[in-house]
Amino acid sequence: MRPVPSLEDLGDLDGKSVLLRADFNVPIVDGEITDDLRIRAALPTIRWLLGRGASVTACTHLGRPRGTPDPQFSVEPVRRRLKELVPEVELLDNLRFDPGETANDPAFVARLVDGHDAYVNDAFGASHRAHASIVGPPRHLPAAAGRLLAREVEVLGGLRDNPRRPFVAVMGGSKVSDKLAVIEALLAGVDSLIVGGGMCFTFLRAQGHSVGSSLCEDDMVDTCARLLAQPKPIHLPYDITALGPGGKLFDPAAGGEVRQMGVDLPDGWMGVDIGPGSAARFGDVIHEAGTVLWNGPMGVFEDSRFAGGTGAVAQAMADTRAFTVVGGGDSAAAAKQFGVEKDMDHVSTGGGASLELIEKGDLPGLEALRGANDNA
Repeated sequence: MRPVPSLEDLGDLDGKSVLLRADFNVPIVDGEITDDLRIRAALPTIRWLLGRGASVTACTHLGRPRGTPDPQFSVEPVRRRLKELVPEVELLDNLRFDPGETANDPAFVARLVDGHDAYVNDAFGASHRAHASIVGPPRHLPAAAGRLLAREVEVLGGLRDNPRRPFVAVMGGSKVSDKLAVIEALLAGVDSLIVGGGMCFTFLRAQGHSVGSSLCEDDMVDTCARLLAQPKPIHLPYDITALGPGGKLFDPAAGGEVRQMGVDLPDGWMGVDIGPGSAARFGDVIHEAGTVLWNGPMGVFEDSRFAGGTGAVAQAMADTRAFTVVGGGDSAAAAKQFGVEKDMDHVSTGGGASLELIEKGDLPGLEALRGANDNA
């Protein structure tokens, strides 16, 4: 597979106009950005382009406005912040205000590239989508990966091709069905797999345990049994933090006892976090690893009563000598909440994109970039 072209492959950019596809899909509350990390993450690419004499027009999606202008998804807060950081850069309106973006409409692509001399994709978190702004411009313009995208490809590709061993993956989140393909892909390459979060209860059911009122996908039990029968070790919790009958998540006043239990839960009890013993054991596996990929929380960490397991894994990731990769999404949010984000070797900017790249080895956006110089 050919490498993705780099910024240096664009040649002389002095006086040229560059269309930059960025991922500025930042959280906004009451018209104010609450975390501008994704904007700041694009600055190395932007400053490199400006330093070579190029003019830069950025474009991004923001939320899901369903193909029509919607004030709720205005990029104006992003535009203001971008002007503070790099006033020379222009920002187009939300790409998803036009239905041509998600439909990959050639006419929309033509409007995007009009007047530009080159294209740079620095939106890793959107590069698993075959949308117009991702796969369209490389058909018309010389194109390259920005610094952020190139780093994601380097790190995540390295996990597939040459990880330092033992290679351990830590998987959490709600459903096995959402991550089955990536779990199967990981089992082909990792030395062991840790499973927590809501998905662990389907695995525990497959082992014959009673899971009470915990989240469990009955139609995935046989699949989990098949995965447990393969030779790679899969580490499951052996104790659970559970919420008793009548309890509600995020509402301690509602009542309901919180109790540490084994892995057989009574009727009416809901498992919402791994227990302290499991957290310690998972931490030991992480400490012994050479590479660790973490994707998905161990419990409902947004509720402080059930944050212990995720917090322990986050701290183990910070303390280990292994090369640590956080696969975006909820795991990145957890690393930030527990104050260990800066202790990670790599925090991916794209949850879905990072998993798809690990699973399939390629993304539509990367494939488009590799073909750019053939088409332009």
